[in-house]
Amino acid sequence: MLKLSRMTDYAAVVMAQIARHPDQAHAATELAEEVQLPHPTVSKTLKMLVKAGLLVSRRGAQGGYRLARPASQITASDIIAAIEGPVAVTECSHVDGDCDLVASCGVSDNWQRVSVAIRELLDSVTLAHLADKTPLKLPIRLPIQAVTLAAEA
Repeated sequence: MLKLSRMTDYAAVVMAQIARHPDQAHAATELAEEVQLPHPTVSKTLKMLVKAGLLVSRRGAQGGYRLARPASQITASDIIAAIEGPVAVTECSHVDGDCDLVASCGVSDNWQRVSVAIRELLDSVTLAHLADKTPLKLPIRLPIQAVTLAAEA
């Protein structure tokens, strides 16, 4: 099963909560209460999101966490990469991938197509979409034939 970690899920939940109130600074304790997650988990998630450049933090009485850029400019792919690393289905599917079978496997180009298609879909979903409580309507199909690898272009 292709599945995101709980930490990535929590990161999306926390980011969406911040995006719903972008004009205010959010304390970790307040966020933990609002999203009903343990404070240590929220704190760890916030630190990872700051390190990835998706949030900014400020200490002090007026401090807290804010989005580093508008929610419409942060993608689901950005959030996943901040917690999990680059989005790729297989080791050979991302730039830094290293696979011992690449010369003989015969499927790496097609796995790369799948990874590119998934990244394109995740790049089309913004934090603004995730923060909106109405259901998200996505394209039903993303034709893999339309995905061209850089080596083919």
